Amino acid sequence: MRAPSKRVAALFAGAALVIGGVAPALAQPAVSRETIAAPHQPGAIDLPVAKGTPQREVWHLDGTQVAVRNVTRATLIPVLPVGKGTGAAMIVAPGGGFLGLAIEKEGWDVARWLANHGIAAFVLKYRVLPTPPDQAVFASEMAQVVTGGRASFAPPADTPDPALEDARAALALVHDRAAEFGVDPNRIGMMGFSAGAMLTRSLATHPGQYMPAFIAPIYPMMNAVQVPANAPPMFVALAADDPLFGKGPFGLVESWRAAGKPVEFHYYASGSHGFGLGKPGTPTEGWMDQLYRWLASGSFLSGEK
Repeated sequence: MRAPSKRVAALFAGAALVIGGVAPALAQPAVSRETIAAPHQPGAIDLPVAKGTPQREVWHLDGTQVAVRNVTRATLIPVLPVGKGTGAAMIVAPGGGFLGLAIEKEGWDVARWLANHGIAAFVLKYRVLPTPPDQAVFASEMAQVVTGGRASFAPPADTPDPALEDARAALALVHDRAAEFGVDPNRIGMMGFSAGAMLTRSLATHPGQYMPAFIAPIYPMMNAVQVPANAPPMFVALAADDPLFGKGPFGLVESWRAAGKPVEFHYYASGSHGFGLGKPGTPTEGWMDQLYRWLASGSFLSGEK
C-alpha cells in the first residue's frame, strides 16, 4: 500500500465526497460494507468498447443511494421524454473519482429531470479503475483515506483512456441511432459531475468521430486546458465552498474564454462538492433550471438559430 500524493489525495477526497456526500473533514463517507443486487436497468445498451469482457461490477449503497464500482463493461441507459421531446439529447456521466459511479444521484436522478423537461437523457456507466472486490475491504480503505490514511487504490490525475473511449462510443451510438431516439444529431451534448465532469471536458478537448454540441462540466477540476478550434459552448457550475476546486484558479473557464468560445460560469456562494441536482438550503438549489435556460437561449432546445 502507498500513501497518495497531495494531488491524488485531493482527487481521493473528491471520490469520497461524491460517494459519501460530505466533506472528509466533517465526517467519513457513508459507504456501505454490504453489497446489493444489481438493480434493473431498463433498456441498457452495451457499448461496443470492451464488449465481451467479464463484468466485475460491485453494487452498493452510499448513504441511501445506489452506487457501482469495478465497472469493466460500459453501458448506456436511455431515459426518454414521454411524448414529443425537444429533440435535444444529453449524455450524463456520474462522478466518483474514476473509482466508482454515483449512478443514482448523478445519473438516474439527473436523467429523469432532463426527460421530464423534454430532453432525451442517456446515463453512461463507464469503465472505472479496479478497487478491492470485497465490499467490506473497500469501505474500510475508503474510511482510512478520508482521515489521511493509506489505500491500495487511488484515483488518476486525469481521465483514464478507457473512460474516454466509452464517452466517445456513447456519443457515436446516440448519433447513429438519433432517429430511433427522436433526437436531432446536431443537438447532442454531454454533462458530468466531478470525475464525470473531467470525462466531459476530455471528450470536448480530445473528441473522437463526433464532437458534442454543448457540454456542462459540473463541479469539475478547474485546471487550464488546450481548447480545440471546434470546441462547443460550455456551462460550468461550481460552489465557492467546494473544498477541492472552489478556491480557484479557474483555468478551465479562462481557457474557453481565451479561445473565444462561449462559456457560462455559475459560481455559487455555497453548496460544497457533490451537490447533484442541488443541495437544499444553498444557492445550488435550482441550478438545473439555469442550465435549461442556457440551453434554450443557445437554441439547443428548439434547433432554431
